[in-house]
Amino acid sequence: MTSKRYTDFSDFLRARFPGKVQKISINAGFTCPNRDGAKGFGGCTYCNNQTFSPEYCRTDKSVSEQLEEGVRFFARKYPSMQYLAYFQAYTSTYGELEELKRKYEEALACPGVVGLIIGTRPDCMPDELLEYFVALARRCFILIEYGVESTLDRTLERINRGHSEAATEDAIRRTAAAGIPAGAHLILGLPGESRDEMLHHADVLSSLPLTTLKLHQLQLIRGTRMAREYQEQPADFHLYTADEYIDLVIDFVERLRPGIVVERFVSQSPKELLIAPDWGLKNYEFTEKVRRRMEERDAWQGKKYGG
Repeated sequence: MTSKRYTDFSDFLRARFPGKVQKISINAGFTCPNRDGAKGFGGCTYCNNQTFSPEYCRTDKSVSEQLEEGVRFFARKYPSMQYLAYFQAYTSTYGELEELKRKYEEALACPGVVGLIIGTRPDCMPDELLEYFVALARRCFILIEYGVESTLDRTLERINRGHSEAATEDAIRRTAAAGIPAGAHLILGLPGESRDEMLHHADVLSSLPLTTLKLHQLQLIRGTRMAREYQEQPADFHLYTADEYIDLVIDFVERLRPGIVVERFVSQSPKELLIAPDWGLKNYEFTEKVRRRMEERDAWQGKKYGG
């Protein structure tokens, strides 16, 4: 247990890099199989990619141009910083293999870029691409982040994910078996899930060979199908107050396997797109509240982990 009472992402990076490292998000023009008709249309019901794409992440710019702009922004304050190219928008392993390789190699050719973080879906990691990542990991840092969102099949169907929990477990196990760190994204507060079911996600994820985990609160975003569902059936949703969600997160982390790196507890969407909940807190402010509450409760990651 660290002084932070959970395994922290900044400590994870410090153990792997000699100096300061910064992620730079990239929109490389990918789509998703539940958007283009391969598995469905419309995408996930909660999703509006504008909520996490910085201004420089525009598809009219090449991978190199986006990285160069990101580097210029961060290098003003930290000239010696190194960078991880974060393929964040949509499904960043969904495409023709040689075209995917070209985009990844373009990112790695940029000065200062020392690795890749690839955001994708569990059903979009073919064996031949995983073999390429194994070879790539011999010369740079690689982390594959899978959008898990829920471990319940009924929820995955309701939010139009287009894949099953079995696909999630298979992708994470194959990635870890190949020697590549696997991460997961999980949303707490999805409609139809009880508090006990949300906490059980921690048990399921703890049984998998995960390296990192990002937690996100459910946010209702303008222009999404879920926002329309909330208008029509608000009783199906419980929108947490900040204090309620802090206690939920701590209960979750107490059940989480100690070795899993917790990268974040919360996400923050642009105010002009966010319908609810609007807590008026920056990510670092929320994280500090979690840390203080963990101290008050004498809570720590894995305190109630069953093994």
